[in-house]
Amino acid sequence: MELYPAIDIRSGRVVRLSQGEVTRQTVYKEDPAAVAEAFVAAGARWIHVVDLDRAFEEGDNEAAVRRVIQRVSGRAAIQAGGGFRTLALVRRGLDLGLSRVVVGTAAATEPDFLRALAADVPVERLAVGIDARDGKVAVRGWIETASLTAVELARRAVAAGIHTLIYTDVARDGMLQGPDVSGALRLKDEGAAVIVSGGVSSLADLQRAAEAGLSGAIVGRAIYEGRFDLPQALRAVAPSPIR
Repeated sequence: MELYPAIDIRSGRVVRLSQGEVTRQTVYKEDPAAVAEAFVAAGARWIHVVDLDRAFEEGDNEAAVRRVIQRVSGRAAIQAGGGFRTLALVRRGLDLGLSRVVVGTAAATEPDFLRALAADVPVERLAVGIDARDGKVAVRGWIETASLTAVELARRAVAAGIHTLIYTDVARDGMLQGPDVSGALRLKDEGAAVIVSGGVSSLADLQRAAEAGLSGAIVGRAIYEGRFDLPQALRAVAPSPIR
């Protein structure tokens, strides 16, 4: 299983939100690129970046994301989400050097968006972010809830040829209560490779996700608050040696 340490950027700084609420924000670091450098030095092969300002339609952090990409170029791959709601923005992200772009709101609100995207962009460089609140998909930075269910959006993605999904239970995000592995497995049953996000609080959480057969896990707050360090997390998800 792949581990994705997270860098959420708001107003140029590294932050975490509790349950996606901007009024419950904690600032952890001032320099996202320096955090990315530390993650790579600790052994990360992928980094998950979210532009919260663009997700909330309050501007963007493109310059900060560009610096992250430049800092770790050739040493780690960057997967990024947050406000990629048009084909032009997805292309721009890939042109910046992102290895994978995560689309969410447009995937849920525009039925033909994913097929059009998959016809224009290599599907291995795309992921669909499925953020669920009580089983329904949360959109526009989790401010609104669509009528679409998480499973329905997973089926839409797979039908379009996009098999990488990032699943977050909004209620667990930033709360250190453990990720919703069972919810992620329901999406995996649709034929997708699922990366689980939201609520990781311990190495046992990561081991449980790996043992369940999920393809990845995103971890943020637990690392920033010292519940475990990144090398420990990477060891927790590494395959057991064959004896």
